[in-house]
Amino acid sequence: MASVGSGTSNPQLPLDGRVAIVTGASRGIGRAIALHLRSLGAKVVINYAYSSSQADLIASDINSNSGSQSVQAIAVRADVSDPSQVKSLFDQAEQAFGSPVHILINCAGILDPKYPNIANTTVEDWDSTFATNTKGAFLCSREAANRVSRGGGGRIICITTSVVGSLLPGYGAYAASKAAVETMTKILAKELKGTGITANCVAPGPVATELFFAGKTEETIKRLMDACPLGRLGEPQDIGHIVGFLASDAGEWINGQVIRVNGGFTV
Repeated sequence: MASVGSGTSNPQLPLDGRVAIVTGASRGIGRAIALHLRSLGAKVVINYAYSSSQADLIASDINSNSGSQSVQAIAVRADVSDPSQVKSLFDQAEQAFGSPVHILINCAGILDPKYPNIANTTVEDWDSTFATNTKGAFLCSREAANRVSRGGGGRIICITTSVVGSLLPGYGAYAASKAAVETMTKILAKELKGTGITANCVAPGPVATELFFAGKTEETIKRLMDACPLGRLGEPQDIGHIVGFLASDAGEWINGQVIRVNGGFTV
């Protein structure tokens, strides 16, 4: 089943011939995922909402270093909370590479750097968190469920958070928005029965990105590092490698799961 219609021919490049969309890919975890998927042979769509220069640079670097005459990466601006822009994102992916999308990575996300408790969370901040984190994942997953290649190699992977398990104060809206995505993804995996498409979540713990560092004191960062049995923050590539495995044929038997990738921070 895994190799049917996947286009994979080079065992050294397990994603050769496949097209991957990575939302929120201009920096942080999304950037690391996009670069790793490309290293496995995928053609990648670098989605971004604001950082056009960063996204364009990533795509340019991939294409200049690919050794191929054909385009291997494109940058596409799209607000994942807007249905028409999500549709356009998939349209542009298909047009650029002449192929259906095989892999969707939902990585676009926001976190309130004020870390308010629920009693002090504004309706506006709650709504904006859910618009990107939950509605965005829903719209992209819905589009993927209708358009991702059938018959093997189809993957929907949502990046959530280990805070759903650790339940840290100050993360009420963020954790709630990601918990909803985890539930949705488990149901989606069952609804995709017969398509050969799997749906999973990868739930990072503290990872050294701009999103993580925003609004935190050095004392808070040190405390979070000390809480990890491995004594460090995660790095974006730690997440990228797990996503790459799930996206490959080797990860086909993992379906409807939430995989916490946090070095033991949350167990």
